[in-house]
Amino acid sequence: MWGNEMMGGAWWGMGLYIGPFWVLALAAAAALVLGVMRCGSAAHHSLHRGSARSILRERYVRGEIGRAEFEQKKCDLRS
Repeated sequence: MWGNEMMGGAWWGMGLYIGPFWVLALAAAAALVLGVMRCGSAAHHSLHRGSARSILRERYVRGEIGRAEFEQKKCDLRS
């Protein structure tokens, strides 16, 4: 019977000792995941941002805008 109490006490003590470690480990993992998500999001925006001139050219090639509008917007971008 005394052995069971010792074992129960030992597990309780280990739980208190390991508890702060796991809290810190989970906090570090969450910070890592958030950092990767933020970095990935910034990279995603920079890939799709492109220069205004290249976006304008892509819209013209796809037929979204006509030649007159393309030329006008190109002139607007120069100034």
